[in-house]
Amino acid sequence: MNKTQKPVLVIGGGISGITTAVEIAEVGKEVILIEKEPYLGGNVVKFNNYFPKLCPPTCGLEINFRRIKQNPGINYFTSTEVVEIAGEKGNFKAKLKTEPLYIKNNCTACGKCAEVCPEERPNDFNYGFTKNKAAYLPHEMAFPYKYFIDDEYCKKESCNKCVEVCNYDAIDLNAKEEIREIEVSSVVIATGWKNYDASKIDNLNYSTSKNIITNVEFERFIASNGIGENKLLRLSDKNEPKKIAFVQCAGSRDENHLPYCSAVCCSASLKHALTIQELYPKSEIKIFYIDLRVAGRNEDFLVKVQNNKNIELIKGKVGKITETENNNLILEAEDILSGKKIKYEADMVVLATGIVPSNLNLNLEKDKNQFMLDIQTEGIIPVACSRKPMDVSSSVKDATAAALKAIQ
Repeated sequence: MNKTQKPVLVIGGGISGITTAVEIAEVGKEVILIEKEPYLGGNVVKFNNYFPKLCPPTCGLEINFRRIKQNPGINYFTSTEVVEIAGEKGNFKAKLKTEPLYIKNNCTACGKCAEVCPEERPNDFNYGFTKNKAAYLPHEMAFPYKYFIDDEYCKKESCNKCVEVCNYDAIDLNAKEEIREIEVSSVVIATGWKNYDASKIDNLNYSTSKNIITNVEFERFIASNGIGENKLLRLSDKNEPKKIAFVQCAGSRDENHLPYCSAVCCSASLKHALTIQELYPKSEIKIFYIDLRVAGRNEDFLVKVQNNKNIELIKGKVGKITETENNNLILEAEDILSGKKIKYEADMVVLATGIVPSNLNLNLEKDKNQFMLDIQTEGIIPVACSRKPMDVSSSVKDATAAALKAIQ
């Protein structure tokens, strides 16, 4: 390590931030990696799989976690956010805020705290569709692999059951918020993305039906460690849906919502349709689209879908979704190729909502869609979905390029 140089700060511990951090550290420069969640991995770790190879999240992330463990040049802080950045290239000062860490690093993940915890919370790893305890392991691949206590739901000393059963003195319910001030040479912003709020799209009635979900929620519905444990189940009755409809550009390419294309939604829905067909070969799937936009190896998905007799591609925008008495869903759309208005009854609907940047509350330059501009104060480098929509493969490439910029 060149101790005469200041470290690089990487904000965001998703696939892009992790890639940037390990690439920088492996050429001998120190890195400080921060993530607001209690674990590294970002959105990708919640996926069932990701294209083009349809790898499970464990595939790429496990390798990168090992690279982090083995490299003393990477210091990472979870449950941490940046609240202030000032300075110039080569000489930035950043203020970091870490939530109270009630469970210390000597936690062995034995699980006794969760066993005795009487309080429940919405499981945000499953987007609130399931519950877990206030003392919980975020997921079975969590890095760092330790339990976490949710400050909002834990009763602290008035309960104290977790402290009583912990054999390793790993729980401190009096822990306080911690503020760190650090000096760094450059800053990489890899804050990633979140899904567009589907409840804002009134005509698609996402908020009124349990059987209308978004594309990212679908990943947790179908994942082996997800809501249905490798079974696709309707929330309304726990039955397996036989007819599934995908609605592309749900709120995207729409001046009232997101005026841009998010680049990944078409490939994701094609992937999802093929996954359903693999699990349920007799299922009927319809994909309503404006234009199908896939690139590179993702075109293989389109060819496979086109050759599957149980998947129909319908060029037409869905104008309305209503729910029947038995919780089925009626989609009203115009079939552009036939020139006819059609209605289709489905058991489940998946909305392909777009990508929205996860912004920092800092004075940084953004475009009209709130993505960060490439041109910032010299030494501040936005990467991947903080600056425009990208898939995992493109994000990793962009992160590697950002690592090079950060160390120059």
